Amino acid sequence: MPNMSLKKNPMPSQEPEVRNKNFLEVALGYTEEMAVDEAQRCLNCKNMPCVKGCPVNIDIPAFIKEIADKNFEGAYGIIAKSSSLPAVCGRVCPQETQCEGKCVRGIKGEPVGIGRLERFAADYHNANFKGEPEKPASNGKKVAVIGAGPAGLTCAGDLAKKGYDVTVFEALHLAGGVLVYGIPEFRLPKSIVQREIDGLKAIGVHIETNVIIGKTITIDELFEQGFKSVFIGSGAGLPRFMNIPGENLKGVYSANEFLTRVNLMKAYKEGSDTPVKENKKVAVVGGGNVAMDAARCALRLGAEEVYIVYRRGEAELPARAEEIEHAKEEGIIFKTLTNPVEILGDENKFVSGIKCVSMELGEPDESGRRRPVVKEGSEHVIDVDCVVMSIGTSPNPLIRNTTEGLETNKHGCIVVKDDSGLTSREGVYAGGDAVTGAATVILAMGAGKSAAEAIDEYLSK
Repeated sequence: MPNMSLKKNPMPSQEPEVRNKNFLEVALGYTEEMAVDEAQRCLNCKNMPCVKGCPVNIDIPAFIKEIADKNFEGAYGIIAKSSSLPAVCGRVCPQETQCEGKCVRGIKGEPVGIGRLERFAADYHNANFKGEPEKPASNGKKVAVIGAGPAGLTCAGDLAKKGYDVTVFEALHLAGGVLVYGIPEFRLPKSIVQREIDGLKAIGVHIETNVIIGKTITIDELFEQGFKSVFIGSGAGLPRFMNIPGENLKGVYSANEFLTRVNLMKAYKEGSDTPVKENKKVAVVGGGNVAMDAARCALRLGAEEVYIVYRRGEAELPARAEEIEHAKEEGIIFKTLTNPVEILGDENKFVSGIKCVSMELGEPDESGRRRPVVKEGSEHVIDVDCVVMSIGTSPNPLIRNTTEGLETNKHGCIVVKDDSGLTSREGVYAGGDAVTGAATVILAMGAGKSAAEAIDEYLSK
C-alpha cells in the first residue's frame, strides 16, 4: 500500500544554534526506515512527470521503487546510469523547481522527497560498496575536457563509459569546480565530491590540474596533440560588481573570492594560508544561492550580524526556498527592497558602512519580474565592516580570446548551435555556465551529458 501522507519525511539536521558555529554538514540524511517510508509515498505514475523535470533524465520512479523494496544498491545502480554525480545532486539540486516540482503528490500536499532519496541511495552505496567499478574497453579515441566542474566531469564520465580516452584539464589545484570552491562544506562535504571524482578516475578519466587553457596550452594545440574533440565546461568564474563608489575599499570581496578562500583554501581553519579577516558586521549583496552561502559562511567565521541586501522583495529571492529557510533559522538578517549606492570607508580605507536606498516594486521588466524603483528620500546607512558582492558572474574571456573562430555573445558566453553543445568550431562543444552564464549544477550536468552523446555521434561517423 502506498503511503498517502501529505507531508514528506522531515530531513534530520543539526539545530540552527549549533550548526551556525561549525562547518559540518547541516542535513544529516534519512535513516533506512525514513527512506523506505518516503519512497512508499511515490505513486509510480505511468507518465512519470518527475522524469520530464530532471535535466539528466534519471528514471526516478524506478529507483524509488527499489528503495521502497529495500534494494538500496539497486536504486543507486539505476541513478548511476544517468548521473555521474548522484551524491552531489541529491544535496544541491533545486528539486523543488525540477523533478519534485512536477510530482503529482505536490498537487494536494508535499511532493515526494526525490532529492533526499537520491542522496540516501548514493550515501548507502558509498558506505557499503567495496568493489571497483568496471573499466570500459578503450576505443582508442582521445577527447579533451576543459574544466573539472559539474559539466566537465559529467561529459568526461559519460565518454569514458563509452570507451573514450578522456583527459580533463583543470585550472585550479583541485578538481571539482564550483563543487569545491563555491558550495560550502556544510552543504556539500568535499570528501563526497572527492569520492565522486575518484569514481570517475577508476573508470579511466585522467585529470590534469594547474592547467590554464589559453595560457598553459590552447585548444588548437590540444588538437595538434591528437585529441579528436574538445568539450568546454569552464564555468563562469568572472565576478561582477555594481560599479558604485567604495568597491575598492579593504573588506570588499566578490562572492567568488570570499567563498574560494573559505571552501577551497579552508580560511576557517587555524593557520590557513589565505585567512579571511574576522568581521563583526557583514553585508552580502544579492539574493541567490551564492549569496546565501556567503552569508552563512560569514556567520560561521564569527560575524555577530550578517545581512542579505537585496533590491527586490522576499518573494522574488532567486535562492532555493530551503537555503532561505536555513539562513533565517541561523540568524541571517534579510534587508529586502534595499539597494546599495555607495560603500563607505574610514580613514584607513577599510569598510565602515554601506549606504543604501529603499526600493518599491513597479511594473514588470523584460524578465517578467516587477522592476525595483527607488523610494524618494529613503537613503540610509547600514553599519558594516565587510561587504560581499554576489550579483552574478560571467565566463572568463581567456578561452574565447585565444581560440580563433569561437563565437561568443555580448555577455561573453560561448554560442552553441543547439542542445548538443556544438560551437562554431568543428569538433568543439561547450556546455554549463560557460554557455548559459551562472546557473545550477544539474543544468550544467545535463549540458555535459548532451554534449557527450553528441561527441560520441560525431566521432563515430
